[in-house]
Amino acid sequence: MRAVVKFIKWLLGLVILAVVALFAWFYFAPPELIRVGSGYSAKIVCSNVFIAGRDANQVLAVDVQAPGHPLLRLMKVSVDKERGLVSAGLLWVLGKSVAVERDGVGCASVPDGDTGKARQTSLRGAASTPAQADALWPDGERVDASQNPEVAKIVDDAAMAGTGMRAIVVVKNGRVVAERYGDGFSAKTPLLGWSMTKTVNAAIVGTLVKDGKIAIDNKGLFKAWKADGRAAISLADMMAMSSGLAFNEDYGDVADVTRMLYLEPDMAGFAAAQSLTGEVGKVFSYSSGTAVMLSRLWQDAIGDKAKALAWPRTALFEPLGMHSAVLETDEQGTFVGSSYLYATAHDWARFGQFLVQGGVWNGNQILPTGFVDWMREPAPASKVYGRGQLWIEGPGDEEKPGAGAAAGLPKDTVWMEGHDGQTVAIIPSEQLVVVRLGLTPAKLGYRPQAMVGALVKELH
Repeated sequence: MRAVVKFIKWLLGLVILAVVALFAWFYFAPPELIRVGSGYSAKIVCSNVFIAGRDANQVLAVDVQAPGHPLLRLMKVSVDKERGLVSAGLLWVLGKSVAVERDGVGCASVPDGDTGKARQTSLRGAASTPAQADALWPDGERVDASQNPEVAKIVDDAAMAGTGMRAIVVVKNGRVVAERYGDGFSAKTPLLGWSMTKTVNAAIVGTLVKDGKIAIDNKGLFKAWKADGRAAISLADMMAMSSGLAFNEDYGDVADVTRMLYLEPDMAGFAAAQSLTGEVGKVFSYSSGTAVMLSRLWQDAIGDKAKALAWPRTALFEPLGMHSAVLETDEQGTFVGSSYLYATAHDWARFGQFLVQGGVWNGNQILPTGFVDWMREPAPASKVYGRGQLWIEGPGDEEKPGAGAAAGLPKDTVWMEGHDGQTVAIIPSEQLVVVRLGLTPAKLGYRPQAMVGALVKELH
């Protein structure tokens, strides 16, 4: 019996030692997957608390933990509102990451922990002009909704709206004719567009093309590229997602995209260091790294850092009345033009209407004449993606060119698309814009085409 007790004590000690060793390993050298998870948790909570004004615990439970990787369910966060700081870690302490809030440019992940450097990027005193609440949209926020019962029936249909819907806004002939919001959300809630940000970033490039600060046919874009085959990559190749550069866009694990967003303080530098794996201009490869590099290029083209940080607001958001829009930067001050634009559904609709109008707003030609038409043209290396970071095919139809017609969508329909069910359908021939925002993971199989097709038919 004594030997058995001794063995049990020995075994218990071994287990305790193993647990302590495992904890020490996770604490001092956490696996990258844990760091990605904590970085994602800190960043999403930070942005939703400080930009959208949402409750941190709700964001953690609903936005981070519920739809994501099982590892995220073990993430815990701490919010310091006075310091504008959010920290997250596995069980609070393992693989700890931080995100910081800065004036005017939202939150940034701080993978190297240098919060002081991250705070050097800000737009102090650059508050947006408030929208005119009593003016009719798009000049203000007042909406005279359609009295058409069939339109109401479409946007009230749970299957058409999709699980996790947070906002729907329908614009016909330049006026909001219908809108709906999920529980806890309203017309005043800024919502993350994820990859819809890429299209907005492409439009920002267009504002610089108009001002003669950058050219679509520019090559030799980064200094390090001039010494090898990357020198042949043009700005147009990057806009069309056909640079030939390596970039893994798989969100399921530690891939290039998650490493860039949550482990790299200099996102553009990380993306620009990738090697060529395909022929320049000939191979389509969707890449968030490409969009962040575009941000770096247009910021460098402006030159002055403060002016570049203010540019999205002064050149695009304020002229369009997108007063809620916040485009976030990384730790180094590069706008995350791939992913991180927060705006209300009304403001996402304003941008969609801006594209319907060919880059003109209130009579002002904000983008070069013909630039939006160029954005909508099929990319040379793709039948489903446009030259200017727009989708020609809707969600789920990327492998079936022309599939949108089956849902009754006109041939000139194009889409802005983002992670977890963010879409803006843009149909110039119908003078129609349909915004749909939410938290709807791709595994649920939701497609907005049925709703948009029904609206086209009813509003034609």
